[in-house]
Amino acid sequence: MDDTDLPVVIYSTFPNLDDAKRIGGALVDARLAACVNIFPGMVSIYEWEGARETAEEVAMIIKTRARLQEKVMAEVKRLHPHDVPALLVLPTQGGSAEYCDWIIQETQQSRT
Repeated sequence: MDDTDLPVVIYSTFPNLDDAKRIGGALVDARLAACVNIFPGMVSIYEWEGARETAEEVAMIIKTRARLQEKVMAEVKRLHPHDVPALLVLPTQGGSAEYCDWIIQETQQSRT
């Protein structure tokens, strides 16, 4: 497995469950992600444009390959309702060979 096939996870947040499901589904359908995990019910506290904000959000973990991370982020940005969506790429270390192979298989352009 070359370095571009190594799994990465991309962390993102969404304003609601419907947006997260819509965008997560689009990533899986386009084979940019093998799987997304959606965690509703998160509360975020942050500063935005000089004001303290508290918001209910939905977190998502996107499982993909290193070679696809830029495409995944571009697609999330294109579909996301926020101007500046949270997007963090987290490299992985280790993991089950079978699971890593599954991520590669599910993010191939062809299902054959």
